[in-house]
Amino acid sequence: MKIQGHMFSWLAAFILAAAIVYGVWSKEPAGTAALFMAFGLTAMIGYYLIFTARRVDTGAQDNKEADVADDAGELGFFSPHSWQPLLIGTGAALAFLGVAIGWWLFFFSLPLVLFGIFGWVFEYYRGADQNQ
Repeated sequence: MKIQGHMFSWLAAFILAAAIVYGVWSKEPAGTAALFMAFGLTAMIGYYLIFTARRVDTGAQDNKEADVADDAGELGFFSPHSWQPLLIGTGAALAFLGVAIGWWLFFFSLPLVLFGIFGWVFEYYRGADQNQ
């Protein structure tokens, strides 16, 4: 995790330099603001990764002598049968379409998104007899 944090920190420094050069040469406020915001977001990610790397064990990616097999194993739990992402994606697509077509469609898609998020968050918080 430490190497990714340093990569994001170097990328943030490059984006900051590019933002300063772009702002001085172009005098265009929208692109300059976008580059400064990209710098801020990249710096936040780099800081988070470096800060988190101090608290967790050293991963295989931080060991120069590590082998590919050292990083093998379970990466996490992913639900194999969840329909909630489809519901959230449909609601989000309708919401963005509502911005283009009319706000009435946005308000009809909002319950779909909220119901999908609620179902996804509480998917495994049902009773033991209903979870099979």
